[in-house]
Parts: sequence; structure tokens; C-alpha cells
Amino acid sequence: MLTAVLFLIGLALFILFKMFIVVEMREEVILERFGKYRATLKPGLHFIIPFVDRVAYRQEIREQVIDVPHQKCITRDNIEVEVDGIIYLKVMDAHKASYGINDYKLASINLAQTTMRSEVGKITLDDTFSERDEMNEAIVEELDKASDPWGVKVMRYEIQDIQPSEDIVLTMEKQMEAEREKRAEITESSGERDARINVSAGKRQGAILLSEGEREKRINEANGQAREMELLAEATAYGIERIADAIAQPGGSLAVKMRLTEQYIEEFEGIVENANVSVLPVEAANLKTFFEGAAQISNQTNPS
Repeated sequence: MLTAVLFLIGLALFILFKMFIVVEMREEVILERFGKYRATLKPGLHFIIPFVDRVAYRQEIREQVIDVPHQKCITRDNIEVEVDGIIYLKVMDAHKASYGINDYKLASINLAQTTMRSEVGKITLDDTFSERDEMNEAIVEELDKASDPWGVKVMRYEIQDIQPSEDIVLTMEKQMEAEREKRAEITESSGERDARINVSAGKRQGAILLSEGEREKRINEANGQAREMELLAEATAYGIERIADAIAQPGGSLAVKMRLTEQYIEEFEGIVENANVSVLPVEAANLKTFFEGAAQISNQTNPS
């Protein structure tokens, strides 16, 4: 009797427990009655009929992070790379997510891998590193269109790693080393060229300055000589003018002649003294006496 009572009490408690369900804040519950969709239960306490209603699915309504495993892709230039990524998605409609597809997570992963292989095949290896954002956007667009009937919204997709094969990595390292050496040689040759240009420009500028200095020197010397000649000409003209004035005076012409005669005699005496002459004409020997007598006569004729 006691066993029956305890059984009934336990059965009552079990039925009472099954009559209520608590839905947490982070999820939505799909309720079925006799195998048919009845309602989508929101967060909170809900009453159900035991053995008639049952919880068919519990859908996570928070944004979910799904890892996309590594996969091998072939680039447009026939280079094999391994690519992995992360999908960020959120269940927007629990009913569609429950009945629209068997496993939306697995479907999202497979679709992301397929789309990634397609996108990588459109570009070269170098572009896979520089065009990640474009590939991410293309994958999100494709996933979002495909996941709309599933009641799932793909928020974003991020490529985690792009890893070429070891042979390609070695080849890329050699290529980068060669590129660095090339840039170093170009930089060195550019420096030498600039140095030669600067040296030649300096020499050219020095030659120009030197020639300009020489030209200025010659100009200054020419100006000085011209000024000197001008002054000499002025002095000579002034002297000639004074001599002409003197000659125009009475007795001036004779005085000039007498002065020229004296200078001639003096020069002639110097020549005779320095020359090895033993015989002279009588006229030359008496020439000075003749002119001295002429000078005395002139003095007597033109007393001053």
C-alpha cells in the first residue's frame, strides 16, 4: 500500500515537473504537439501538456562563432595554399533554423569553404595577402544569400591564415632576398650617380665662377688701362697745347729748335762715348761748337 502511494506521489511530481518549462534568455525553444510544430517559446516560464507537447529544438539566439577548418585552395597562378577562417552568424528565426535545414552550422562551414576556394581561384598568390577584405566581403555575401531560408544571418567572415606550401615559402623568401638586393643595388647606383652629378655640377659651377672672375679681372684691367690711356692722352694733349702756345709766342719756334738741337747733341755725345769710334768727320766734331754759338746768338737776339 505504501509503495503504491509513493509511486503515485512520484508520478504526480514527475507530471507536475513536465507541465512547466523554463526557457533561458539566450535561447528560443521549438514546441511540438503530436509531432507537429505548435509554438516558439520565448525566454521565460511556460506551461505545456505532458506527454502531448514536447521540446523539439533549442536554438541559440546569441551571435555564434564557428571555426572553418583548414582547406587547400589553388590560386589563379596555380599555387597551392591552405586557408582557414571564422564565421560569425546569428539565428534570426528559430522556426526556419529548426525546419529549414538539418544543420545550419555544418552547412555554413561547407558553403564558406566552397566559396573560399572559388574566391582564391580568381586571384594570384600575391593578391591573396592584399585582398583579404574583398574576399571576406564576397564570402559573407554568398553565405548571407544562402542562409536566408535557414533563418540565419551571417554577420561577417574573417580569414585567419593563408599558408602557402613549404616550397612556395622558400621560393618567396629567395624572391624577397633578390628583391632586397636589387633595391640595394639600385639605391647604391643612384647614390653614385647623384654623387657624380654633384661633383660635375660643382666643377662646372667652379669653372663658371673662375671664368667670370677672369672676365671681371680683364674688364677691370681694360678699364684701368683705358683710364690710364685717357689720362695720358689728356696730359699729352694738355702738354702739346702748352707747347703750341709757347711756340706761338715771339721766338718760340727758335727756342724749340734750339732745345731739339741740344737734345740731339747730348744723345749723339752719349753714342760717341760708348761706341768704339776712332775717326769722326770734321763736321761732326765741330757740330756742338756750332750749335753753342747759335744758341748764344739766339740769346742775344731775344733777351728775356
